[in-house]
Amino acid sequence: MGFIKTDIPDLLIYEPKVFEDNRGYFFEVYNAKTFEKDGIIIKFVQDNQSKSCYGVLRGLHYQLAPYAQTKLVRVISGRIWDVAIDIRRGSPSYGKYFGCELSSENKKQLFIPKGFAHGFVVLSETAEVIYKCDEFYNKESERGIMYNDSKIGINWPIPEKDMILSEKDLKNPLFKDAEMNFIF
Repeated sequence: MGFIKTDIPDLLIYEPKVFEDNRGYFFEVYNAKTFEKDGIIIKFVQDNQSKSCYGVLRGLHYQLAPYAQTKLVRVISGRIWDVAIDIRRGSPSYGKYFGCELSSENKKQLFIPKGFAHGFVVLSETAEVIYKCDEFYNKESERGIMYNDSKIGINWPIPEKDMILSEKDLKNPLFKDAEMNFIF
């Protein structure tokens, strides 16, 4: 248990140690000392929560620097396919994405540092997602990338006909046209 490296530098999966018995389970969702032990020193300032039905796709979102957000994403009910795209120019994985299933059952969390676009699609009937951020929301710096950009080639695990997107997310630019100001 603990941090698992992905193919993308600095993007991590966190698997907390879960204590289960006949009463149920207990685990620490976040512990600053645990993160610091692995070199992650961060001060989270905002928690966000959403509830969505099957097929809802939120994303792909980010905020420009200096308002960029590091996120720690988890699911408290249901299942999602969570995606992060490296948008740091100069990164060996620039333009590449990583996706994984997060669920209330597997209790995995995705640690997404600044310089990544983030999105998810709901796989279960409903899902509640909560994520910690180390910067406050800043509407003026909010940006997005089109969820189905062929340059990125995200393999979303549900049919596109079942996807439900906001009007705003349907207007996101392609990766090549998106405004980004992150350097690896």
